[in-house]
Amino acid sequence: MKRDRSILSSRPLRAILLVTCFITVPGLALGQDQNSETEKLLKGLQNNGQVEITLPDPEKQLPLDDLRKFTEVFARIKDAYVEEVSDQKLLESAIKGMLSDLDPHSTYLAPKDYEELEESTSGEFGGLGIEVGMENGFVKVISPIDDTPAQKAGVQAGDLIIKLDEKPVKGMSLEEAVKLMRGKPGTVLTLTIMREGESAPIEIDVKRDVIKVTSVKKRILENGYGYVRITQFQADTGTQFSDALKALKKEHGGDLDGLVIDLRNNPGGVLQAAVATADALLDDGLIVYTEGRIQSSRLRFSASPGDEIEGTPVVVLINGGSASASEILAGALQDQERAVIMGTQSFGKGSVQTVIPLDENHAIKMTTARYYTPSGRSIQATGITPDIVVRPAELKELDSKPFFTEADLSGHLKGQNEGDGNNNATDQGEDSAGNLAARDYQLRSALNLLKGLHILGKKSTREMTGAGE
Repeated sequence: MKRDRSILSSRPLRAILLVTCFITVPGLALGQDQNSETEKLLKGLQNNGQVEITLPDPEKQLPLDDLRKFTEVFARIKDAYVEEVSDQKLLESAIKGMLSDLDPHSTYLAPKDYEELEESTSGEFGGLGIEVGMENGFVKVISPIDDTPAQKAGVQAGDLIIKLDEKPVKGMSLEEAVKLMRGKPGTVLTLTIMREGESAPIEIDVKRDVIKVTSVKKRILENGYGYVRITQFQADTGTQFSDALKALKKEHGGDLDGLVIDLRNNPGGVLQAAVATADALLDDGLIVYTEGRIQSSRLRFSASPGDEIEGTPVVVLINGGSASASEILAGALQDQERAVIMGTQSFGKGSVQTVIPLDENHAIKMTTARYYTPSGRSIQATGITPDIVVRPAELKELDSKPFFTEADLSGHLKGQNEGDGNNNATDQGEDSAGNLAARDYQLRSALNLLKGLHILGKKSTREMTGAGE
């Protein structure tokens, strides 16, 4: 699976360059070591002394036979390919192939790709509004982004795109497919899709638009219970999340009784944004750490003091479209026992990509580390397992006649509150949840769990107060 947008650093490319410049340091150190060895050799020869020379390990040298094979293939293409190909084109293709064969997320960045990289983290870009990857030569939808043309047209996570207009996807690179999906706003692209459960391909027309992604959305589900939806992690998502918590508390008029964080179909994004979001809910402790071969890829992120909702129960919703930074947040809150994770197994993207500049206009995006949750779990290719598995479902309330009750008996003993209008309080409470939780079985399950935790919390408080008396 190859994802089009999956990066480590924050939005400004200058920050990316500052992080990755240190990657060249080991090479510089090697050059300095070679110079010092040369100086020792010259001094030994000048003094007629004995000089010990350490020969390089043959197993660590470039394989000459393979280099000859490369130049032979290069020459054959130059001489015999059906159309003339420039040396620059061949070398660039060789670089692309060398990176793409490492893993699905490493790639070569031409100048235009730089611009698209910045767009993807700024929250505004042109196209359809889907996070895509490669699977068996076809483009697979990891998740449609909320409120985008693709989501409104009915594109779903897990869809396999086999044609873009009349062009078959088989044989295309991910970059080529993405370029076809991008285009002038207002133009229509027909996606031919294979979908699980469908016996034949389906066609979906999607009108391209300028995609402006709202990273964080919020609302009150019921009195005291907040809901925050994070669509993807952009550079300022952490700040937006903190602002959303403050706004929810202000709207409620005090501390929340529970909070649902919805990460379903969130494809990830900026690592630091996920760290900042977790930090808002944790008082201390490790959030995530990365391990790689070079020193600059070994990072640790820990929470600073201050839980912004002061221990309010939290439920995090995830599914198969929750990837990368979403899994970092869910894994941190799960390991630190700060939230209950509910839903289905997440995507399982547990590697970190770093942008390494080659010159002013070109760079490579290369996998440099794996990330681990606080307990040392790697979620690469496995994902986050929910504490409570809740699969999507459609609920239909059954019509039923009212039950015959004590109050219907002739001459019944009057109840204390009978006739004061409070006998339908439960129904009013259910109605106030709004249509959002009523339509969404997983969200309703999260809300019910928070209600139960809140009830238990109040009972525990009363018992402790009673024991103190």
